[in-house]
Order: sequence, then C-alpha cells, then structure tokens
Amino acid sequence: MSIEINGKTIEMDGDGFMLEPQLWNEELAILIAKEDAIQELTENHWAVITIIRRSFEKTGMAPMIRSICKETGLKLRDIYELFPLGPARGACRVAGLPKPDGCV
Repeated sequence: MSIEINGKTIEMDGDGFMLEPQLWNEELAILIAKEDAIQELTENHWAVITIIRRSFEKTGMAPMIRSICKETGLKLRDIYELFPLGPARGACRVAGLPKPDGCV
C-alpha cells in the first residue's frame, strides 16, 4: 500500500501506517486524515498530532493517551471525537507513526 504526494510515493503497511515516519509532513497528514473521513484538521487535531510526533521523535514510541490528554487538556472522549478510529489507529496514523506495538 502507498500514497503518492507531489510525485513521491510513500510506502504504508497493510493497516495504512507509514513505514518511513521520517518522510511525514503536514500535507501527508491531511491526506491520511481524509482517508479516515476527517475532512479538516483543527487546532485540537494539530495539538494531538504535535504531541505524538514530539514523543515519537524523542523516544521512538507514541505517548500514552493519558499524557496526550494531560498536555492538551482534552478528555479521552474528545480524542475519539477528533479521531474516530481512536488514538492508535487514527491519531498515530495521521501523525505518521509506524503501527504502535501496545497501548497509546
């Protein structure tokens, strides 16, 4: 599976997660979000995405959902409203992470 953006092919795994997260960019996030039926990424979407990306760049892992809620001030149900597929399948995918191993 792959996505093409600006003439560049981005490889994805069978679940739609990026195989090379270093190729992620905001334009790609918008395309992935649209595939998940998120028509527009709001300020709250970007806050969640930024926290996920920052954690991944520092630790190589997605943050725990509790830390996302704490840093953004959002409740878990808010995260699910923003990313209907959930924090792992939705938010981490849009943030360009590879498929998480455990809980987010």
